[in-house]
Amino acid sequence: MKFKKLSIDGQYLITHKVLRDGRGFFKRSFCLNELKKKKIKFNVKQGNISENFKKGTIRGFHYQKNRLDTKILTCINGSMLNVTIDVRKNSKTFLKITKNILNSKNKNSIIVPGGCANLFLTLNNNTIIHYYMNEFYNPKKDRGFRFNDKFFSIKWPITPKIISKKDKSFIDFKIK
Repeated sequence: MKFKKLSIDGQYLITHKVLRDGRGFFKRSFCLNELKKKKIKFNVKQGNISENFKKGTIRGFHYQKNRLDTKILTCINGSMLNVTIDVRKNSKTFLKITKNILNSKNKNSIIVPGGCANLFLTLNNNTIIHYYMNEFYNPKKDRGFRFNDKFFSIKWPITPKIISKKDKSFIDFKIK
């Protein structure tokens, strides 16, 4: 596993060593020892799979209030644009935005630091994302803001089409 530090403090793009043969491929999706070598603290508490049937599906922007809910996301089928915004007020990268494409071809993963808002937009039909979390999901701490919030003015590579009622109901981001 190779870790490339991204512009948000604590965020990394992970390139996996992929072994291929006539049967297919093998890669290690998670290794606590590799994270420890990079001084990344992460203890898996939960694993989730997000299956998205249609291209243009948005999930986010989501984060957990007052919790450092770090995630490691991998696109195992299809393609997605992952967008992370640092909403940690005391962070040196506060309000920094990163965009990364994860797909079944590049087989990369991304670490989203706890306290950052995250969203993904599917770029293909039948996109499946697997992610590990270092905290249990707590619906009482769930927070978010709209994908098209004018404060951030994010340019989308395709028009988002499928958005949950919950994600549509989020208000604009406010610095408090």
